[in-house]
Amino acid sequence: MIKMYYYATHGILLEYKFYITDDIMIIHTVTSGDTIFSIAQQYGVSEELLVVNNGLYGLENSLPEGLSIVVLRPSKLHTVKQNETTRSIAARYGITVNDLYRKNLILEGQDLIFEGQTLVIEYDTSALYDYDIGGYTYPSISQELLNTTLPLMKLFMPFTYGFEPDGSLVLLDDTLLLERAFHYSIRPYMHLSTLTAEGSFSNELSTQLLNNRDLWTKLADNVINTMTTKGYVGLDIDFEFLNAQERYLYPEFISYMHERLIPYPFPLIVALPPKTSDDQQGQLYEGVDYKLLGEAADKCLIMTYEWGYTFGPPMPVSPTPSIRKVLDYAVDVIDRDKIYMGISNYGYDWTLPYIRGESKARSLSNIDATTLASQTGSQILYSTEYDAPYFYYTDGDGNEHEVWFEDARSIAAKLALINEYSLFGGLYWNITRPNPQNLAVLSSVVNYFT
Repeated sequence: MIKMYYYATHGILLEYKFYITDDIMIIHTVTSGDTIFSIAQQYGVSEELLVVNNGLYGLENSLPEGLSIVVLRPSKLHTVKQNETTRSIAARYGITVNDLYRKNLILEGQDLIFEGQTLVIEYDTSALYDYDIGGYTYPSISQELLNTTLPLMKLFMPFTYGFEPDGSLVLLDDTLLLERAFHYSIRPYMHLSTLTAEGSFSNELSTQLLNNRDLWTKLADNVINTMTTKGYVGLDIDFEFLNAQERYLYPEFISYMHERLIPYPFPLIVALPPKTSDDQQGQLYEGVDYKLLGEAADKCLIMTYEWGYTFGPPMPVSPTPSIRKVLDYAVDVIDRDKIYMGISNYGYDWTLPYIRGESKARSLSNIDATTLASQTGSQILYSTEYDAPYFYYTDGDGNEHEVWFEDARSIAAKLALINEYSLFGGLYWNITRPNPQNLAVLSSVVNYFT
């Protein structure tokens, strides 16, 4: 029996066999016996296109059952002629070079084409969403992945600058990241946090800063000098685990930073934990006032991820019902057009049974999750309740595992939520790990000309 689900808010139809958006894209769900060749034949597309858009190198004949595959059907192709460049081809068809890169992930954002190569000029799709889209990245990102991903972003944040107790900055090796952002005309935002060299957020550092207004001036001076020198166009502030008594000091600090940035003018984003009520308990939440911070900043990132996390029990990283509870509260106290929704781009692998206080999940990329499912002969399942894929496997030592990750279906559901709630956009945490399928979905549903 075919199961069908309809999301009236964004016109997405889900069937057991495939997931199709009205003339936008097809998301095929692999069944027993499917291969890249058979799927390509079914939809009349090239095998290469399916492999590239879904990152399935080496898995062409060993697709795990239940895997989602993005199918984009070209409506206009171009065969590269001698002496042509990406710029000349884009000009011929009245599109941008970035648009050519978005439609041809195989180019990896580079002008490396050859005579006789077939390029996609148009897909049989039309963009659904006009909102802003961006992501965070570590300097360790490979240059190939950075070049491939940036044309699919409108803004991005190298992660992260820190600061010392005296207000001086802990610098970031962001030279290459910024050079690439300028090359692709992507808006780079400076990211400022209380993250220490040990990898944890320091509320001691934020307490020292928030209670000394002289330090505000010094830190703001250093931030503005760095932004103007390096070419950043905005600032993203992320202080986490604030003490409850700093609930009102933090918005004052954000308001001060906002005022200092206005003359340049640099917009200010503030990152917020995923609260569901004003008086929510917990160290992550008590020092954060959504309403005051929403008024103080130009934009807010709601970090709607990490429900499933390293030390927690097996569950989705970003379950839709949990995201909805956060957004329902957020839009009541913050203007919708000020909100970015956080989008997770990773998964976790838990060894079972989960033991609280002892278990530690392994973080993995979505590509790694797919490969792992293939290698272990696992069937990928999909929770329509949580909008998330998962699977089970047994390792070589006989230990059972549970894996939750993201795929085209879960990404499409999150992108649809941004539209449903009329938010300003979405920001990925993070783009350092490869996920071609996500890029294929973005290229299909996001309007990059607004």
